[in-house]
Amino acid sequence: MVRFRMEGVRLDQAVAEACGVSRSRAQEWIAQGRVQVGEKVVEKPSYRLKGEEVLVVPPEEKPFVAPQDLAIPVLYEDEDLLVLNKPAGLLTHPAPGVYTGTVVNALLGRYFPLQEAERPEEVRPGIVHRLDKDTSGVLVVAKHGGALEALARAFRDRLVMKRYLAITEGHPKEGTLIAPIGRHPVERHKMHVGGIAPRYAETDFQVLATAGPYALVEARPHTGRTHQIRVHLKHLKAPILGDELYGRKSPHIGRQALHAYELRIPHPRTGRILEFWAPVPPDMARAWEALGGRWPEGVLREVPSYTEAQ
Repeated sequence: MVRFRMEGVRLDQAVAEACGVSRSRAQEWIAQGRVQVGEKVVEKPSYRLKGEEVLVVPPEEKPFVAPQDLAIPVLYEDEDLLVLNKPAGLLTHPAPGVYTGTVVNALLGRYFPLQEAERPEEVRPGIVHRLDKDTSGVLVVAKHGGALEALARAFRDRLVMKRYLAITEGHPKEGTLIAPIGRHPVERHKMHVGGIAPRYAETDFQVLATAGPYALVEARPHTGRTHQIRVHLKHLKAPILGDELYGRKSPHIGRQALHAYELRIPHPRTGRILEFWAPVPPDMARAWEALGGRWPEGVLREVPSYTEAQ
């Protein structure tokens, strides 16, 4: 419990100054009934202190990242790594204000011990790379520190091949796009070609099939910038179907039609090349077929696959 005395000021101001928080945060606490004046809970921020009261503010509980039993299909597992087929709608790791329903929640308890962190969003055991919340597909997780270091080095040195499938509104120009990506100068939750503090970004694009104005596109990013494929396709005037951030909502699918289809990595212990495929998820399959699209030969749509190079 935190106890203090202040005279002749508003309750929200007194709480803010004594606890070192913003006035708005103090007002939230008061509205939540967390502040006592003497032995009485006061929920009016404008309440004026008389000068003799003792204010009691219980310490704010730190958010906690707890283990959860979440159904995430496993494509492969050994003593060093875990390869998942992440469903759309699942964050890879916690973010400010979102501490449940992430891949990390599923990993804690079963694969990793609970971890303490000053900021819960920094709890990222085994996470080598990430997929956006509404992007599905292959995600690799290191099961110990040595594997994490080796896999991180492979990603950094571009020894990893990533292949995505996307349905686009428009037909993007094929080939390699090199276009640095930075924070959008106005809409800070978005990324932008150019933008603020842009970093080198490179993606290969190939159109696999078309259906009227739509296209089924293969994307191979050589760098790992935030929202890279989505931003590059918008730049090519072919935003991803259903991508409300960089394009528009679609009646055919409730998220961006982007899937991490294939991942090729060197094993962190043996160095042997492993290849993983996650079949096209049902919502993307239905969307492409509803648009009149046909699947090119060889695109995996049913059973996951894994191979190890000899």
